[in-house]
Amino acid sequence: MSADGRTAVIDVGSNSIRLVVFDGHGRLPAFLFNEKVMVGLGARRDETGGLRDDAIADALGILRRFQSLAKAMNVTDMRAVATAAVREAGNGPDFLAQLEDIGLNVRLLSGQDEARLAAMGVLSAIPDAEGLVGDLGGGSLELARIEGGQVHECASFPLGVLRVAELRSSGKKGALKGAVATALKSADWVKKCEGQPLFLVGGSWRALARVDMQRTKFPLPIVHHYTMQAERASKLVRLIARIDKAKLSCVPSMASQRIPHLPNGAAMLSQLVKQIGVGELVVSAYGLREGLLYERHDDRARQIDPLNAATREEGERQGRFPEHGDLLDRWIAPLFDHESETDQRIRLAACLLADTGWRAHPEFRAERGLEMALHGNWVGIESNGRGKLAQALFTNFGGGVGVVEELVNLCSKKELAQAARWGLAMRFGQRLSGGVAGPLETSRVSLEDDKLVLSLDQSDAALYSQPVAKRHRQLADAFEKKSKMQLLANA
Repeated sequence: MSADGRTAVIDVGSNSIRLVVFDGHGRLPAFLFNEKVMVGLGARRDETGGLRDDAIADALGILRRFQSLAKAMNVTDMRAVATAAVREAGNGPDFLAQLEDIGLNVRLLSGQDEARLAAMGVLSAIPDAEGLVGDLGGGSLELARIEGGQVHECASFPLGVLRVAELRSSGKKGALKGAVATALKSADWVKKCEGQPLFLVGGSWRALARVDMQRTKFPLPIVHHYTMQAERASKLVRLIARIDKAKLSCVPSMASQRIPHLPNGAAMLSQLVKQIGVGELVVSAYGLREGLLYERHDDRARQIDPLNAATREEGERQGRFPEHGDLLDRWIAPLFDHESETDQRIRLAACLLADTGWRAHPEFRAERGLEMALHGNWVGIESNGRGKLAQALFTNFGGGVGVVEELVNLCSKKELAQAARWGLAMRFGQRLSGGVAGPLETSRVSLEDDKLVLSLDQSDAALYSQPVAKRHRQLADAFEKKSKMQLLANA
């Protein structure tokens, strides 16, 4: 990615044309701007199968707008791609030539390219993902197998939601089932994914997940990493068939243009579940567009944890002391030395965000912590992890030592109690040090028998005032231990 300026991706798809502008050149840049227009190139064909003149005119108008916006936003790295609708149209090359005439060089992706980039987008946001990636677009369905942080076999089939609609309306019984079976027979490697997760990419499947979130009263509004059991696919087919369309339009974040495609998206998902035998279904809001950025990274950059990269950047931007989060995590770590790697990641993320609430009104800092954790644009974290992060920040920002009841639908009370101890430990370290590095570098905390011990350098003895002692006792109480302060002998 460009180290200066901004990066943008234009995706000319079968259903929509989208512009996404990314800000920054880190492991996972922030979304600065995102606009989608439902043009329906895949459905607007002439009698020869080519793109209709009016469809081309609409697309050109939208793309000129996107070019102007990108220029105004100081985009220096523009990447434009086209997928199945343009790839399969007889006049697709003519359309690409018209785009070149207006100064837009568009990369025409093969089906294999689409599958690989969609899978790379999933890996960019869920680095430990292993299983099958399915990207359902308007004109095609892409499948890719991911394992060990790598994309392996890929395939593309003309089975997008527009094609599924044609099959289901053909009057031939079992037409969709047969088409899926034929496709999967040509890609027998999908058998390796039996019992593994299916990662769902594409607007139709995200919209389907939002229906399920509404139906199950899922406590978070974030679709990324939303997980369903495989049997939900067939239930969604029946639900979508009988639900009133007006009710669908009331589903939060549901684009009205997606509603007509829900039955076909559900039907395709159900067939894949039945014929492959996949395990749980995991929604990914990251796909082809993010894959275009991820493919430019070297292996070293890809190894960076996206959760901790994002929270570190936020901590540096909003906090007072840039080194604070990493140092605070190292300081409290001896109190939590038996935690899983997953919990260690969440704890580090909490520490990286521990100093971001200082600008907020003191009475609302705890609520800010909840909001930041639950609704922040983080990836590489599931809903359970968001719950732990929220509890830790709520406690750290002065919300109290008790479990936040609204989080019990995301985590067990035992997990939340542990996260509250993270928050108390962070709060203790911040009070002791004032947020600066020195006192944390020369002191340590430890659990010794029935005591939670703070060991201070002789030169820092004056730091142990009444407010520090109070937070020391609160943390010790949370561990059901007594507090003890000891001074280290001078070397």
